[in-house]
Amino acid sequence: DYPEIQEEISRKDDRFLALLKGVYVESRDPPAQVKDQGGEYLPCKHEEKRLTKLGHLEALDVKKVPKGKISIVEALTLLNNHKLHPHIWTAEKIAEEYSLELKEVTSLLEFFIPFSVQEFPTESRKAIKAT
Repeated sequence: DYPEIQEEISRKDDRFLALLKGVYVESRDPPAQVKDQGGEYLPCKHEEKRLTKLGHLEALDVKKVPKGKISIVEALTLLNNHKLHPHIWTAEKIAEEYSLELKEVTSLLEFFIPFSVQEFPTESRKAIKAT
């Protein structure tokens, strides 16, 4: 769009070309040194995955998680289940159902408690009078 800029771009500068011709770069990679350990290989860790149990929230979360871990949606679900029915959803049942360590489940249930929102009926509210 701007002819003066296009002209400046396409113009050759002999002084800079001469300087560029004087530049010579030589690069050499060091020889690769591979140590042979005599057939010893690093152990490969294959994590066993399990399918999540999400129900109607399935589209919101990951489909597979490593065994011994849970997704965010699963954590919220199991915390809410325990809060609503603690006699059914015990720490032992949760640990078995989600393939978790019992010690971790008891810590989770002790330190993470989901909030409950309560709304008060409007007719029982008292208006604050300005003084």
